[in-house]
Amino acid sequence: MIPDFEYVIPVLVIGGGACGCIAALSAHETGAQVLLVEQDERPMGSTGMSQGLICAAGTKAQAAKGIEDSADRYFEDIMAKTKGLTDPVLARAIADHSGPTVDWMVESQDLPWQLDTGFRPVYGNSTFRVHGWRGHGGQDMVDLLHARIADAGIDILLGAKLVEVHADETGLIHGVTLERRDGARELVGCKTLILACGGFAANRAMVAQHMPEVIHARNNGHEGSQGTGIVIARQLGAALGDMGAYQGYAMLTDPQGISVPPGVPVEGGVLVNVDGNRFTNEVEDIAGMVHPVLAQPGDHVWVVYDARIEAAVEYIPEMQQLIALNAPRKADTLADLARQINVPAAALTATLAEARTAQSEDRADRLGRAWGTDLPPIAPYRALKVIGAIYHTQGGLQIDGTARVLREDGTPLPNLFAGGGAARSVSGPAHWGYLPAMGLATAVTFGRLAGLKAATLAHETADP
Repeated sequence: MIPDFEYVIPVLVIGGGACGCIAALSAHETGAQVLLVEQDERPMGSTGMSQGLICAAGTKAQAAKGIEDSADRYFEDIMAKTKGLTDPVLARAIADHSGPTVDWMVESQDLPWQLDTGFRPVYGNSTFRVHGWRGHGGQDMVDLLHARIADAGIDILLGAKLVEVHADETGLIHGVTLERRDGARELVGCKTLILACGGFAANRAMVAQHMPEVIHARNNGHEGSQGTGIVIARQLGAALGDMGAYQGYAMLTDPQGISVPPGVPVEGGVLVNVDGNRFTNEVEDIAGMVHPVLAQPGDHVWVVYDARIEAAVEYIPEMQQLIALNAPRKADTLADLARQINVPAAALTATLAEARTAQSEDRADRLGRAWGTDLPPIAPYRALKVIGAIYHTQGGLQIDGTARVLREDGTPLPNLFAGGGAARSVSGPAHWGYLPAMGLATAVTFGRLAGLKAATLAHETADP
């Protein structure tokens, strides 16, 4: 039985991270009335814990730097990285619309995203296509997006959680029940509903069911990522896709809990275990590298780099934080570094010597890393203690190319949309298909597509 609602909103958005904010701004831009609901008093979510980077192709920022890229090239990179096992419809949507979405963010919303040329093409990207706000991270992105929400006069409800969706026998959603922190409940009607309320990395039961191999990994995602939208939409008959996909990360500093920027290994840094040995190709798989890290003896490994590499990535907020905390171990000799990080000096010396030999001979080393012009660490040395962690899930509700949620038979639920962590991404069935900055790429792209489509649908179903 459908209850009586206190009021009805044409476009109701659940989740105040990047996806939800972009969806709300896009729907509002078309003239639709929007209500944005966020469970936290201060919006943060997975976006706030990210680097605020977006992988997009064919942008004006790329063109300004003379970088030739296209949707077709991006699509090919996605399909290659995922071994052809991702949803090609979603991959095509990301390839086609990520660039225009970033351009719209910059031009229409005055968001200062530019091409990050410090993030070199690696881990599946064949060219420079990672965009960010230099010197700023994910929480800065959330705060700026909410400033734009306020500027637009979009209504926002903080400290309210989605607990139930009310739909009829056809799957048409009429409204939702929201719960406040004090337990009070509100019935809100809607013409369309967008689920942008995160993935399920903090839900141990769901992780154990869908990704048992990382059940013991540290969760470095937001505690609110409980899979709420996925569970609720599933009750309406929504299909799921790629529930075993996630972004793992091999370089979460311990005890600081700060991510070592990917540029550290990309510029020449290496990972060594407690025996002083390298054990993985550090530039092959940004998400999958978590598994060899978790498999090492002891409870941690070390990222070894040097002053040159530190200088190359010092513009990144996470590295600035680590330096401010005096987290890196510093040494002028390998013997001293080995003593500080408690690994055998002979093994550490041999490890770096092998890498330098491979680089000087212009060949791949025994782990398959082709060094090219990159240089392994030299004095003065740096080292950071790191562990493997899971950052966010990449599987979720099956959507189409306009972010509409689909049933098992492939037909769309009448007025339900999803994006961000709540929706299936384009990383394929497991960890190895993740491209750098793809989490926010899918969040903003499907957020925009959902906002535009939901607004159109709400206009079409408006009361006469």
